Amino acid sequence: MSETLSLTTKRDQQNEATQATKRAHYSRRLLPIPALIFMVVVTQIPLLFTLGFSLERWNLLRPTRRGFVGLANYPAVLTNPSFVTIVLNTLFLTLNVVLITLALGMILALLLNRDFYGRNIVRTMLITPFLIMPTVSAVLWKNVLFNPAFGLLASLFAIFGLPRPDMLAHHPMVSVITIIVWQWTPFMMLILLAGLQSLDNEQLEAAQMDGASGWLVFRFLVLPHLQRYIELAVLMETLFILSVFGEIFVTTSGGPGIQTTNLSFGIYQEAFQRWDIGQASALSVYAIILANIVVLLFVRVLRRGQEKAVLA
Repeated sequence: MSETLSLTTKRDQQNEATQATKRAHYSRRLLPIPALIFMVVVTQIPLLFTLGFSLERWNLLRPTRRGFVGLANYPAVLTNPSFVTIVLNTLFLTLNVVLITLALGMILALLLNRDFYGRNIVRTMLITPFLIMPTVSAVLWKNVLFNPAFGLLASLFAIFGLPRPDMLAHHPMVSVITIIVWQWTPFMMLILLAGLQSLDNEQLEAAQMDGASGWLVFRFLVLPHLQRYIELAVLMETLFILSVFGEIFVTTSGGPGIQTTNLSFGIYQEAFQRWDIGQASALSVYAIILANIVVLLFVRVLRRGQEKAVLA
């Protein structure tokens, strides 16, 4: 009788444990649902609206003439004379910013990974540009540094007897790239610094004891270790730089002409200056396609580079 009771008790305990495991499993499944719902509401529903608007003829200046036109907006955007220039501006801006910030971020991360007096203060100061809002950064550079009358750069040129440069008028794309690089270099530096701090110091010490130079240690130990961190940083930064808007809006307004107009600013002009919602939505779809293509190319190039570095 006692054996039967003990078996029943054990069976009940096993059933309770199984049910508890199932409840925990279902709880883990339910936890991401609010985040997924939020992502769908924030990203996918606006995307569906954009796709729907791109199939319509809808100009806010003539709202009564709104109607379905199918795919007509897409070839209309492609045949626009400024479309190719805007796409090239976007690619040129993104490529230069990502490559420059990657190089500067790597240098700063390697320097900050060393022990020196006041390292925490230096880290905090270098991170500060990334914490400033894009529009505030643009206003700062436009009025304090690039202003041809009383800007810091113009004053430095005047001290040496040189003409005061008007960077935003004569070198607009270089000026925009400089502002964005100043803002996004700390982002790249932080991710690479996190990767460097996860590197095993014993491997570095062993390589140095074997007579490996600093360049060889960086090429065969540090760089392969940072591969995933570089891919993550490049991927995230590329997505953000492709949609840069505030810096261009504040400093150059896409000009002179369309020399600094990227896809984001072109969409803004189409929607809120020409009031053509249909073509602005079609241009937005092209921007999404371009972003996916650029990200895939960046990741492939980085992986091939890292593979060659490992095999060399």
